[in-house]
Amino acid sequence: MMSDILLIDSDAKRRQAMSAALQKEGLRVDNATDLDDVSGNCDCVVIVNTRLDENWPAKAQTIPFVVLADGGSIPEAVQCIRKGANDYLALPIEANELVAAIERACTQNHPQSDRQSSQIQLIGDSPQMQGIKEAIVKAGPTSSPILIQGSSGTGKELVARALHACSGRSSAPLISLNCATVPHNFIESELFGVEKFDGEQKEHPGLIAAAHGGTLFLDEIAELPDSAQARLLRVLDGENRRVGSSETHAVDVRVISATHRNLEQLVAEGAFREDLFYRINVVNFTLPLLKERQDDAISIATWLLERTAARLGKTGLHFAEEALAAIRSYHWPGNVRELENAIERAVILSDPDSAISRSLLAIEVSASMTTQLDAAAAGDLTSLEDYFVSFVQQNQEHLTETELAEKLGISRKSLWERRQRLNIPRRKTKKRGPRQDSASKS
Repeated sequence: MMSDILLIDSDAKRRQAMSAALQKEGLRVDNATDLDDVSGNCDCVVIVNTRLDENWPAKAQTIPFVVLADGGSIPEAVQCIRKGANDYLALPIEANELVAAIERACTQNHPQSDRQSSQIQLIGDSPQMQGIKEAIVKAGPTSSPILIQGSSGTGKELVARALHACSGRSSAPLISLNCATVPHNFIESELFGVEKFDGEQKEHPGLIAAAHGGTLFLDEIAELPDSAQARLLRVLDGENRRVGSSETHAVDVRVISATHRNLEQLVAEGAFREDLFYRINVVNFTLPLLKERQDDAISIATWLLERTAARLGKTGLHFAEEALAAIRSYHWPGNVRELENAIERAVILSDPDSAISRSLLAIEVSASMTTQLDAAAAGDLTSLEDYFVSFVQQNQEHLTETELAEKLGISRKSLWERRQRLNIPRRKTKKRGPRQDSASKS
């Protein structure tokens, strides 16, 4: 059984306490004392107060990892990010904050594989995809702000990574933040940084500083609170002011934003700053739904099958004709992300050297939903998404995230992604003591 995370910390007492806290959050945890124990048999690696040696980037090609450190400095944050870290946070940290960072890391495409990952949304010869490819080639080398709009699962982050990869900033960090996953009262400190105060408050560099010279990708920018929107305008002018500071610092950051919401409508309703909308919308990408380019779905599915089968060690897999017909005709409400999840599940359940049937792909959440897929398509029963929402809301009070995922027949990663897409908040955790520290990379 693959563990959720591998926790690396040479401090046995702290490692034991952190491991116990994460297990209470529903994670399976393996422990190690140094980087030599890292293998590919985990979903995410959490590294505590351990310097990344020269061999680490080679080990981290396919494993997302989060770095925790006492204090925190801009040089160390940038160094960790350049080595491929998905997140850099300061200790002490609440268990639920670390879980959120782990979930973000597991859903991000790993920085070391940007060019390979960006192939997903570049696959396809439909007119829509040809236009996107051409626009990426033209807009990528510039430093102009870009706004990417499209439904969840259409590949907005992958387009952002493709833009970064073909820019002059490709050797510098690409820092991602999903604005919908960070509480409003913490987002400014995470994004813009915190000045050192007297007492226990520590200095935090913030994601803007970590992205200096590179690209900042703000996913779900519509969720950015108004005060943070005002600060972001200064960043677009090349200046950043940390929380608690009266001084500004010069920054060189390209901002790429994304949202599944209608920003023009939000501006008209007074829910998003008009001046910021025009500043981030210099170049606009609108991504098509997967159902609007069904022929591309076959090409994407074939590529995903090859990649997933290789990763899971399954040889000789191919699609049955009925499966190809289903891929082409199904409306894919979750777009490319749903297709990727369906194929991963099908590969897991398939025997080597076999054809993947339509029934394997049609099962989105559990084996018991096979007949409901056909009925839902005919409008006779509750849709799969309605079933998912209902199941999670009814069971999340007494099941952990891992248990929920297992009963639904999906991974924790898929569960987290669907929570975001369907706007289902996680169950409330027990109230903890006051937060003493906050610094993060998403």
